[in-house]
Amino acid sequence: MKNKNAPNNARADKELLLIEDWLTFLITSKGRSLSTINKYRGYLKQLQLYLLEEHKALLLTASSEHLENYTGLWLHKKGVAPKSRHVTVAACKGFYHWLQDKSHIISDPAAQLEYPKTGRKLPKQLGLSNAEKLLMQPDINSFTGLRDAAMLALLMSCGMRVSGLVNLNQEQLFWYQYQDKQRLALLVTEKGGHERELPVPHEAMLLLQAYLGHDELQDIDRTLPSGEQVLFVSVRNRRVPEHEYRGEARRLTEKSVWSFMQKYGETAGLPEELCHPHALRHMLGAEMMEEDITTLQIQAILGHSDPKTSEIYARIARGKLTEVVDKANPLRKIKTAVSPLVQEMKKRGAL
Repeated sequence: MKNKNAPNNARADKELLLIEDWLTFLITSKGRSLSTINKYRGYLKQLQLYLLEEHKALLLTASSEHLENYTGLWLHKKGVAPKSRHVTVAACKGFYHWLQDKSHIISDPAAQLEYPKTGRKLPKQLGLSNAEKLLMQPDINSFTGLRDAAMLALLMSCGMRVSGLVNLNQEQLFWYQYQDKQRLALLVTEKGGHERELPVPHEAMLLLQAYLGHDELQDIDRTLPSGEQVLFVSVRNRRVPEHEYRGEARRLTEKSVWSFMQKYGETAGLPEELCHPHALRHMLGAEMMEEDITTLQIQAILGHSDPKTSEIYARIARGKLTEVVDKANPLRKIKTAVSPLVQEMKKRGAL
């Protein structure tokens, strides 16, 4: 007996291949991040199921009304927030525009698809006093405590996203001359593969140097096939066999950073909603505003992805960014485990 659904199944499989072709295009030509790619893939596969079950339609035969209902009322009833539905609309508009451009469809049913209205939430502020409590929790006499303190200090004072932090390799640290002194900077790669240089404040620099010089780190195989070395390492991973626990498998994950921040925040008695990596990024943004740092300088430090400002970023000198970091740096305004050492080194002219 012939399977009546065979033709539709074959078309559905072809559509899945088209989705993958489009996602490959986004990676190779647009530099989209893996997290964005995974979100787009999930929503488009969900759209395919929705069309088949609700309208007996395929992706290539969807109408504007189908897409409006899916990205609007249907997802709303499923409990999907407007912010997430915004991503769904972006996936639909991008995919169908590409389909039309490649002559897979005659007209674009997503061309007039509207984004859901989302209120702009003000970021919750961690505050300097809470930041001090959080940063003093790790035991810097232990290897993992020193690692955690260095990571918290970098998040707090450099404004990078947690993805950029955990993906750092040691080779992305470099020294440069500033006011006759040696300063440390990071070459960070974040959303969309964009790179930017970030000067490292003195406090974070000392913690990072102490971490890099720790005896336990010297005994860990963190070398990648390229010859580079993972910067921030994990010390336990039950999912990886011991003989394979090296190189990339040693890289600490974003989830691990969230986890230890929650743990330290709980110990310090801080609200749970403030103990996440992005709260530290928001705090630096707030401190830069308080210090009357210009908008362009803030964009350069935080790496906002507005394409209209990308050309301007390159015009901001490294020296000026160093001044910005030193002036607005929250670590300068609170007590840290290395604050006395920083003050003493400054008196000696070493910093």
